[in-house]
Amino acid sequence: MQVLLEPGDHTVVVTPAYQAAETVPLSIGPVTAVPLREAEGWALDVDAVEAALRPGTRVVSVNVPNNPTGALPDEPTWCRLVELCDERGVRLFADEVFRGLELEPRRSLPQAVDLSPTALSLNVMSKAYGLPGLRIGWVACRDRALLGRLERAKHYTSICNAGPSEVLALAALRARETILARNRGIVAGNLPLVDAFFGRFPELFSWARPDGGCIAYPRYHGQDGVERMCADLVETAGVLLLPASVYASQVTATPADRFRIGVGRRGLAEGLEAWENRLSSRVA
Repeated sequence: MQVLLEPGDHTVVVTPAYQAAETVPLSIGPVTAVPLREAEGWALDVDAVEAALRPGTRVVSVNVPNNPTGALPDEPTWCRLVELCDERGVRLFADEVFRGLELEPRRSLPQAVDLSPTALSLNVMSKAYGLPGLRIGWVACRDRALLGRLERAKHYTSICNAGPSEVLALAALRARETILARNRGIVAGNLPLVDAFFGRFPELFSWARPDGGCIAYPRYHGQDGVERMCADLVETAGVLLLPASVYASQVTATPADRFRIGVGRRGLAEGLEAWENRLSSRVA
């Protein structure tokens, strides 16, 4: 964002999103949020993105699959967003860090960089690949001049990556299909457990499976409120959930009743059991 934007440049950010997607451009210029359409399964609203564009808009930022909702647009909608940005001369910045964890691999979208000569695709080893300790990520773009500017900017931060991390990341990328299949399998194995858990408490929760990624965004209906529920759960049962306020937004309304739950690690059944025991003891 610091390379793409000059002071005062306008950015459109599709929300909810990874917090830095809005806070970094906000430190440079104005930001307009375009929320996903919650009532329609967190659908991407390309018309709303178009309406938000200004003469000074330089970047449209979007996260697919979305964090935290797990929503994934269909391919025609995705291609329409790319075409809109190309037609209007706006850079599309696509955060694709959960790409590869789609519940249905056939729904995996083309990378933005493969659809547009100016778009940027961001990816990392820490999300879909499950290798956060490597601290390796990348930006892909067909604009060689922009890549040169990004490289020069990086020299003012970390300069270079750790050699062992690069070697291990390369090994993982060569085994990409094996690793992603493994991680999709963990998510696929956990989701029936989560479906069953929320199915036992329909009066307390509204639950929808994510289309991709390993994060979901349920709603809590308890009278104590989602903040108290999350605090009580970690204090008494050692189970950590993150209420939406942890990721409070400066550009769009923050839900007062939603929380984030991860479904991408082994041992989830133990956490769900502790959570259920706590809920049952409170009812008793």
